[in-house]
Formats: sequence, C-alpha cells, structure tokens
Amino acid sequence: MSASAQGFRRASRISAIQLSEIAQLSERAAALRAAGKDVVALSTGEPDFPTPPHVVEAAHQAALAGQTGYTATLGTPALRAAIAAEAGVSPAEVIVSTGAKQVLANAMLASLDPGDEVIMPAPYWTSYSDIVAMAGGSPVVVPCDMAQGFKLTPGQLQAAITPRSRWVMLNAPSNPSGAIYTPAEQAALAEVLRAHPQVMVLVDEIYAHLSYQPFTSFAEAAPDLKDRMLIVNGVSKAYAMTGWRIGWGIGPADMIRAMGAVQGQVTSGACSVSQAAALAALTGDQALLITRLEEMRQRRDRVVAALNAIEGIRCPAPDGAFYVFPDIRGAMAKGGFDTDADFCAALLDQQGLAIVPGRAFGLPGHARLSFAYAKEEIEAGLARIAAFVAAF
Repeated sequence: MSASAQGFRRASRISAIQLSEIAQLSERAAALRAAGKDVVALSTGEPDFPTPPHVVEAAHQAALAGQTGYTATLGTPALRAAIAAEAGVSPAEVIVSTGAKQVLANAMLASLDPGDEVIMPAPYWTSYSDIVAMAGGSPVVVPCDMAQGFKLTPGQLQAAITPRSRWVMLNAPSNPSGAIYTPAEQAALAEVLRAHPQVMVLVDEIYAHLSYQPFTSFAEAAPDLKDRMLIVNGVSKAYAMTGWRIGWGIGPADMIRAMGAVQGQVTSGACSVSQAAALAALTGDQALLITRLEEMRQRRDRVVAALNAIEGIRCPAPDGAFYVFPDIRGAMAKGGFDTDADFCAALLDQQGLAIVPGRAFGLPGHARLSFAYAKEEIEAGLARIAAFVAAF
C-alpha cells in the first residue's frame, strides 16, 4: 500500500488523547437539544454572568484606538505590570497566555523530558493528565477521597515522590471538588517539598476570587519555594471572561522565559484587545466580585441541600469554585449501575440532564455538577436528579 493510501497516523504522544469528556457531554447535550429534546446541562464551568460592562468598553476603546496588532510574546507591558503589582513580583516573572490552559501546556512542554513524573492529586481537572502526557510526562495520580476533603496529605506526597518526579500539580480552589488548602496544610506540603529540591510545584488558582472560606495563595504560604513555583490564574472565571481567553503564569524569570519560548512557536502573544479587557478587569472596581460571590454562595447552599436530600447521594459543601462533587455510589448501587459514567449517561437519556462522571476527574464514584447557571436551570436539574433516583 502506498504511503498516500495509508491515511492519517496519530503521533504516539497523543495516541490515547481524545476530546475531554466534559466537552463530549456538552456537545451531546447540544445535539439532543438541536434534535428537539428538552435538555438541561449542568456540565460546564462557565459563569452565567455577563462580562462587566467597563471591561467590554475597554476592549471597544482599545480596538478603536488601533490596538489590533501583534503583541509581545509574554504579554503587553501594561497587563504584565498590573499582574505583577497584584502578586508582588517583577513583570519579568509574568507570562500572559491564551487562557490558563495554555499556561499549563507551556509549563509542561518547557520542563518535561520523556518519563518525567507529575504528581496529580485526584480529583483533578480533566485536562491536567492529557497536557502532561502530550508533553511526554507521566501522570502519577494520587486518589484523595471525600473523607480527607479531596486534598493531598503530606504522607501521600512523600510516598509519591521518586527520582523522576518533576512537578506536583495542585488546584485550589479545586475543580471539581471546590477544596481549599489551609495555610497549615500548605505549610505541611511545603515541608515535604523542601527535602526534594528537584520537584517543582504548580498551583492552579484560577478560582481564587471564588472562595467561600479564607484563601491563601501557596506563594504566600511558602515564599521560600518561589524559585520553583508556578502560580496559574486568569480572568475567565471570576470576571466571567471565558471567551476572551486570557490567563497568566507567575514564576521565576528563567521558567517564564522558557515558557515564552514555547508560546512564541505556538501562538505568539495573546489577543491584544483581550489583554486590554483583562487590564480593565484587574484595575477597575472589584465590588462586583463580592456581589457575584454571594450569589454563587446562595446557589451552592441550595444545591448541596437538595442533593443531600436524595437517597444514595452525599454532597459536601465546597469551599470555593462553582461545582459540587457528590459521592453517588449509593444511588449507583440503588439503580444497578456499575460505573458513574453509566449513571450519568442514563440520567441524560432518561431525564435530559447532563452532568460529568467522576472518572473524568480521576476519582470514580462521584459526579460533578456546576452551579454557574441560572437558578431556573439549577432547579430543573435538581428536580431531574431527584426524579431519576426516585424511580429506581
């Protein structure tokens, strides 16, 4: 057979990588809606609030002023300076990317050699493991169940470290669990890391402004580890700017330069108008964050109470973000489901509700529901779960 007749062959580094289960569910829900089915989706992490008007206006003015050309690879000087000022670092320690996901990819591509290990507490955001694999690394998944607050313990971290360990990847407030590490818990993890100088720490703090409990950045809890720490953040969640695609990384200057070398060959600088919008978000009135956080808190409390009233479901109240991650194993057993994926698929087919199975986050037996939706959609979703389980 000729080479031209063989068809496309995937690279081995992405042989096992597919569209994320979250995206697949969202697309299936959209297809069912298009076919005329009544479907409610509580599956995506996108706030239903609009982007603040002053942010939109700043983007408009930037476009009118001609700020529509290429930007510096690491980000516009104004935005990097604003991020640096907020974090108490130098602009040389900041990279602006096309979303926080690109920051993660830049970091892994810039630092991992084949076989290098990345320690990932589960549940983890679904893209973490695929990004590590794409960069040639090996995810080392450490299950952290509900009994331990979905958080990595110092003993687990110590046991997971090997000579090949390159990173430990944390996310707080967590997607999907909403867990937040206290300063004491961060200090205990940092103490383990001090004995292993080859291990860097990446902390995804994209939900920092969506915290219902006091939040302390890992950089504040362990300032002596800053020379091997990358903090990831962005405007997508707190400022309802998902489509603007602006995230950033804060780390040592040599790490930022290496990440910039990767970014320069993939996307170059992030969108000029979006960076102007992000600058307005960071430097403008922050009162809206408090108002929206209180709205999310009310939604959280309603969702947690409703789920705990359903037989076979146990749902802790998340400390941050806008997801709940209930244990559904009792309901699965009641309905005769072998896996959380089977449970979620049947829920979508029978009740028209899309939620994400826990396996997508590395911790089966759970499901993730987002409450970043209008109250009407949330109430409809809760009613459908209750009806689904009651029918078993």
